[in-house]
Amino acid sequence: VFVLARLSGDPINVLTSDDMSDQDLQQVRENWGLDKSYPEQYWLYLTNVVRGDFGKSLRFKGHTAVSLIKRRLPATLELTAVALGFGILLALPIGVLSAVKKDTPFDYGAKIFGLLGQSVPSFWLGIVLIWIFGVTLGWLPVSLRGEESFFQRLDHIVLPAFTLGYFSVAALMRLTRSAMLEVLDSEYVKTAHLKGLPQWKVLWKHCMRNAAIGPLTYLGILMGIVLTGAVAIETVFAWPGLGLLIVQSVQARDFPVVQALALWGALGVIAINLTVDISYAYLDPRIRYN
Repeated sequence: VFVLARLSGDPINVLTSDDMSDQDLQQVRENWGLDKSYPEQYWLYLTNVVRGDFGKSLRFKGHTAVSLIKRRLPATLELTAVALGFGILLALPIGVLSAVKKDTPFDYGAKIFGLLGQSVPSFWLGIVLIWIFGVTLGWLPVSLRGEESFFQRLDHIVLPAFTLGYFSVAALMRLTRSAMLEVLDSEYVKTAHLKGLPQWKVLWKHCMRNAAIGPLTYLGILMGIVLTGAVAIETVFAWPGLGLLIVQSVQARDFPVVQALALWGALGVIAINLTVDISYAYLDPRIRYN
């Protein structure tokens, strides 16, 4: 990330005006440490990170990289939580019912729904939804995040959350369907039916728990995909989160913020994967015995 950011160009071209003298340009370079060689800049960056100093923003004057992340993080977490919540609540029932009603019109409709969700580009879907519900019908706001409380600004999050969540619905639904089809043919499921257990109890208590390993594994991957996809969605809807921040920082060649976002994003993915691994033991007791 350190090298790729610097391949984008010299931030001095963005920070300064054309009428500045060579002496003024050199002074700006010294103030930001850009007069040093790349190995020296990298070593300085590493030593500062160890102390918790990720540097000051070149674009947003008076703000550090960490303060900008803290300021934008709630918006991204809010959008991601609503999108994933929408995806999970919709994908699991559709996936289970699609497996139970295999080769029925409902199953065919669910598979088409899932295929479209994984094929349609999220940024294109967002633009289409803006045109329909924001411009043509005028039902929903098309950009920005309101300053009111969460429930008062629900109309602002509907379009970006649906756009971001549609992909998660499609992917998770198809995986849930496949996992449920494997479990439904198991002997213990047939035994549960012979014992007279209600259909809903067999599906949700016995089948779903044993089929949840695959969807849960993908859910961890999906969280990383959704956070990455939020870059495009936040840009389309001008949502003031980390996705829009990284686009603004790359355009402005704001190296400290880009590096901090990449590092914190990597730590977030590691934390998500660790949580998913720990949850395996709850779903499958056999993992605890190993």
